Amino acid sequence: MTAVAVSPSPGTGDVELLPMRWWHLAGIASIERRVFDLDPWSAELFWSELAQGDSRNYLVAVSAGSIVGYSGLALQGDESYIQTIGVVPEMRGRRLGARLMIAQLREARRRGARSCGLEVRTDNVAARALYASLGFVDLGVRRGYYQPSGGDAYVMRARPIDTVGYGALLDRIEATIARDRAAS
Repeated sequence: MTAVAVSPSPGTGDVELLPMRWWHLAGIASIERRVFDLDPWSAELFWSELAQGDSRNYLVAVSAGSIVGYSGLALQGDESYIQTIGVVPEMRGRRLGARLMIAQLREARRRGARSCGLEVRTDNVAARALYASLGFVDLGVRRGYYQPSGGDAYVMRARPIDTVGYGALLDRIEATIARDRAAS
């Protein structure tokens, strides 16, 4: 995937979405421990994901030379799956998570995916609201999904994501983000 310039919220500096590379992994592992203190992924797990080649799409969000967020997408046939998404605490509330999700959903659509799934901690209200705004619905609960903490996860899915209507939804959300930034 090519770099995508993303306009920031006021005071955040330019944010650019770039393909994740091996040299980002130490910084991402450090962020991962801050963002997911109970169940962080290891740098080795990110390495393993990057080694999957074209079946994965991982992005980093970079501001002022620092990684401030990241996301990962797995693709298989006409299905896609958000593997991970994280935003540093200082950048939360600035719609960076939404921009990362939209970029991954657009990539999934570009590659022919008809649906997208994910798991989210049952106590992560902000993430659940974001996913719902992007058309994800609850399918069920996976008890003890997160390890080693044993936290539960909602299983969520958006489908169909390959329609003109879903593309229009993504366009509307992006336009709202741009309008909010311009008004600030």
